[in-house]
Amino acid sequence: MKISVEEVQGIIEKFINSRIFLKKARKINKFEPLVSSGLLDSFHLVDLALFAEDTFDVIINDHELNRDYFNTLEELTALVHGRL
Repeated sequence: MKISVEEVQGIIEKFINSRIFLKKARKINKFEPLVSSGLLDSFHLVDLALFAEDTFDVIINDHELNRDYFNTLEELTALVHGRL
C-alpha cells in the first residue's frame, strides 16, 4: 500500500510540532520557510532526516540537509514521498 503525500506531510508536521516546536496544535503552512526563517536549525535538520529515514525507510543524503531541500514542509514532504 502506497502512502499519500498528505499522509506523509501530516506525519512530518506532527513530528515537527511535537519534537521540535514542542507544541501539538500549531498548524504549519506547507509553504512557510522553516530553515531560512530560523525556525529550524542544522540540528533540527539532522533530527528530521533521521526521523524520515526511520519512519518511511528512505535515505536522505547529507548534502540534502539544507534549505535547498528542507526549507518548507512541502519540499521535505516531496523529497520523502518521492523516495517511497
